[in-house]
Amino acid sequence: MEPIQVAEHGHGRGPVFVLHGGPGAAGSAAPLARALGAHFHVFEPWQREGGAGASSVERHIDDLAQAIEMRCEAQPVALVGESWGAMLSLAFAAQHPGRVLAIALVGCGTFDPKARAHLGATLAQRTTAQLQAALHALEESEADPAARFEAAHRLRAPLYTYARDPEAETPPRLRFDLPGHLESWNDMVRLQEAGVYPAAFSRVSCPVLMLHGDFDPHPGALIRDGLTPHLPQLEYREFERCGHDPLAERHARAPFLAKLGAWLAKQWEAGREGIDSGAQPSTLGGRSQG
Repeated sequence: MEPIQVAEHGHGRGPVFVLHGGPGAAGSAAPLARALGAHFHVFEPWQREGGAGASSVERHIDDLAQAIEMRCEAQPVALVGESWGAMLSLAFAAQHPGRVLAIALVGCGTFDPKARAHLGATLAQRTTAQLQAALHALEESEADPAARFEAAHRLRAPLYTYARDPEAETPPRLRFDLPGHLESWNDMVRLQEAGVYPAAFSRVSCPVLMLHGDFDPHPGALIRDGLTPHLPQLEYREFERCGHDPLAERHARAPFLAKLGAWLAKQWEAGREGIDSGAQPSTLGGRSQG
């Protein structure tokens, strides 16, 4: 298959691969990729479009592996994943632990029914009668499923946001890949139900940082508690007055960028020292796989 599209930002230390959410929301990570590009060499891969079964977790892992190989050869990379991209980062590192120097999970998605039930309950609690009426009207007025899904997502945005920064960059308006979203998410749930994830994350050897907002309907503490038995090295940081996208939040943007930037710089410094000392990439900065 043809390689996936990859945008490039900055020319600092790196490489850092920033993975977008959705699944199927290609381009949504552009603001974070550009912000990190001020200090790092950032690559922003776009998920392959779905349809006729073209999208799966395995397909996305293979696409990411090819993108990394084409741009970085054997050099270990840092992964920064937003939402679905955070989940894909862990899945990739479980299959290719030697290629990943460090992983930052931003607003990570859910890996078990308990966390998903909590997410659904929180969204239901925050949904007003006015919003429910608007969603119902949308169902009646918009015939195109992809356009309807995207419009509904925009209507629900306040449920995920504490206080949006009026100066926050808006991601480029791209057509949401609904087939890719459904195929990818259904495959991830299938793998969870089969016991593959999160158990496979025990193969992830690098440092992992989880950054989460306290207003994010995705339950950060529950997701963390489900991951730590398989990722004992997981570091968790929760931001107050912050929703699902810390970069766009008025109160969290500055501390979020400061924490993420300093942590990535620390991992690159540790990685460089490890390479200079002759350590293998899979053991740099994390526990060994032995």
